[in-house]
Amino acid sequence: MLAVNLLSPNPGLAIWMTLTFLLLLFILRRFAWGTITSALREREERIDESIKSADRALAEAKEIQADNMKARREADQQAQAILREAREASEKIRSEEIDKTREAVQRMQEEARAEIEREKQGALAALRAEVADLAIGAAGRILDENMDGDRQRKLVDSFIQDLGTN
Repeated sequence: MLAVNLLSPNPGLAIWMTLTFLLLLFILRRFAWGTITSALREREERIDESIKSADRALAEAKEIQADNMKARREADQQAQAILREAREASEKIRSEEIDKTREAVQRMQEEARAEIEREKQGALAALRAEVADLAIGAAGRILDENMDGDRQRKLVDSFIQDLGTN
């Protein structure tokens, strides 16, 4: 039977419960509601400010990251430019040294050719002088002697042998 009493409506209990609830609601509204709502409002503002601060920090971090990437790209470009200039300078120096070496070799070859030509001309002049001396000597012998054919042949053979030894 106890279960039946719990389920049956009791108008007196309902009125007292309603009055107690309204009184509690009035007391809460009068003394606690303002404090609770202001505390909630302050908390909401702090959370909102924290979110805005986090957004600003994130934007700042992204900006710094973008600046760092830009600086890195510029540094890479400068490094590439420096390497390119160094290669070009090296190639220029190398080409200049090769050209100088070629000019020096050409000059040496020309000097050697000139020296060879001078030696050749000197040798030819000496040979001409020797041949002229020999011809004068042979002509003098021929004029000094009255020769017949055999004698002339011996003289020419002797002259040719003298040429071979000189």
